[in-house]
Amino acid sequence: MITANVADGVHLITHAHVNCYVLEDDDGLTLVDAGLPSMWSMLLQVLAEVGRRPDEIKALVLTHGHFDHVGFALRAHQEWNVPVMVHPGDSYLAAHPYRYKPQRNRFAYPFTHPRSLPLLGQMAAAGALAVKGVSTTQPLRAGEALPVPGRPTAVHTPGHTDGHCILNLPGRNTVLSGDALVTLDPYTGRKGPQIVASAATNDTALALASLEALAATGAATVLSGHGEPWTQGAEAAVQHALQVGAH
Repeated sequence: MITANVADGVHLITHAHVNCYVLEDDDGLTLVDAGLPSMWSMLLQVLAEVGRRPDEIKALVLTHGHFDHVGFALRAHQEWNVPVMVHPGDSYLAAHPYRYKPQRNRFAYPFTHPRSLPLLGQMAAAGALAVKGVSTTQPLRAGEALPVPGRPTAVHTPGHTDGHCILNLPGRNTVLSGDALVTLDPYTGRKGPQIVASAATNDTALALASLEALAATGAATVLSGHGEPWTQGAEAAVQHALQVGAH
């Protein structure tokens, strides 16, 4: 599914419960996350619908290096020469997107949360098990506006992964939360603002602590890596996630 202007100049691509985004500005486009491999054709569709060209894509910014965010990154880099940016804490993970050890066994966890099995099955069918990492990346510098279209400000929010970053768009009253906060957890099937389950998170206590940085953006709209857009404000989303807690 494609949703144009889910926020001001931000276009949503969602497939198999995975989201990625196209950030549009006068000086070009920035991709935020690369979803799953099968979402490439949907990216081409978005470009056609908004009347933009592949050569207008100036960067692909990864919120983190997990397989379901790296999907078509290597292809974009090789075919279109798109620079890929990621926090140094996740540069190794982006190159090896399956080599991470969460708090709990990610293979056994879904069997105690059966609602997740259809979601994970759809992700696998969309290419989640065949993602190629991208080793040629540029360091994403947190705490400052990035020199890419849309000028998102990267904020380091470790916990889900070591180098996870959210991207704040203060001029658009929107924050791209990646997996620091999601509105659907594929590992439990639970909906609503929350951190991702311990089956796919390095440190749930740190992930909960990092939510403070998300709330501090004061954004009205939160666009996450999984689930529907949240339009009731970042602070309310964080309060809900804190009530849910670690799982």
